[in-house]
Amino acid sequence: MAARPYATGPATFDNTTTAAILEYALAHGPSQKHKKHIKLPLTKPKLPYFNDTSFAAKFTNKLRSLANSNFPANVPTEIDRHFFFTVGLGLLPCSKTQNCSGANNTMVGAAINNVSFVLPNNALLQAHFFKQSNGVFASNFPLKPPFRFNYTGTPPNKTVLSKGTKVVVLPYNTSVELIMQDTSIIGAESHPLHLHGFNFFVVGQGVGNFNSKTDPKNFNLIDPIERNTIGVPSGGWVAIRFRADNPGVWFMHCLLEVHMSWGLKMAWIVLDGKKKNQKLPPPPSDLPKC
Repeated sequence: MAARPYATGPATFDNTTTAAILEYALAHGPSQKHKKHIKLPLTKPKLPYFNDTSFAAKFTNKLRSLANSNFPANVPTEIDRHFFFTVGLGLLPCSKTQNCSGANNTMVGAAINNVSFVLPNNALLQAHFFKQSNGVFASNFPLKPPFRFNYTGTPPNKTVLSKGTKVVVLPYNTSVELIMQDTSIIGAESHPLHLHGFNFFVVGQGVGNFNSKTDPKNFNLIDPIERNTIGVPSGGWVAIRFRADNPGVWFMHCLLEVHMSWGLKMAWIVLDGKKKNQKLPPPPSDLPKC
């Protein structure tokens, strides 16, 4: 077995190949004295180039779950809330006391729907549970980008991001469809997005800009893969669906640490349901305070 990284950004990384030999022990078959050990020449798989986005897209599009037309996956078919998130880089304005190297005293940042997330001093979950959100977070995270543009074409002139601690609030058991669209601002790049608290179904993905009229017709609602992390394709989009049935505060963020530190993250708040087992339990009495 052999593997190498897949990367689409300009950053320097370890491009060496890792290899291993996997040997199966025979559980059944001829006795040990009758076994013949045949030594075969060691062959090395031919791997795609580290930045072969076309290969990566074709490979991930083939992934399916074990469900089938007789026993389809438990994908939400009636959607309560639709979201469209742009995912990518941009420029953050620096303060007057800073001397940043970007145009007009800016530095590189990352954002979802143009909001570069700022971690608050107080814990989000604590503020939500005790209803002390004032000054900690705002529940007005934008449900779509602030303006439309050719997301995977020539970048617009408006590339300055805003900062904020903003969340999306969902009633218990809300069925969600989320389209995540990569952008070409500063550079198109694959972003591995990870959602805490839930698995989701990857119902579609494609190259270029998502088309809300034609692309949903090709969504896979029979045997899509179920995951908690998905790569937003470089210069493309991915569609996921999940049911918000886990009360609490849940981060969604890029797994590239530099992008996460730049603000490529946001949070979902799922409210309590009506039944006892649908409510967020209180913190234990001996939980250390933040």
